[in-house]
Amino acid sequence: MTAHFTAARSVYARPEAPQKTPRSLEYDLLARITQRLTQAAAARRENHPGFIAALDENLRLWSTLAADVADAGNTLPQKLRAQLFYLYEFTSLHSRAIRNDKGSVEVLVDINTAVMRGLRGHGGDA
Repeated sequence: MTAHFTAARSVYARPEAPQKTPRSLEYDLLARITQRLTQAAAARRENHPGFIAALDENLRLWSTLAADVADAGNTLPQKLRAQLFYLYEFTSLHSRAIRNDKGSVEVLVDINTAVMRGLRGHGGDA
């Protein structure tokens, strides 16, 4: 999962910040987007456009992850790559359901949190 996130580092990292590993960059990005999604969901009624923007940001992250794990040069184990791609597909479908008031944001937060645990070395493959 590092190719796209190495490029994203220049967008999200401050120049004075110490160099981070690709895993820690992925973790930080997931954490920020998950926090925004959680906060936007709490204020959904007052700021629906902000909620939709947070939902879209989460989906863009997962789309980037999917492109990265689908790349032939990705060095993650094939099984993990397949699991992450499946999570992207699920996230895409579930985001659409949320827009139609037929899904729960908590499911997306749980997925992101599970992946963050995996990046930290807790909780299995993902």
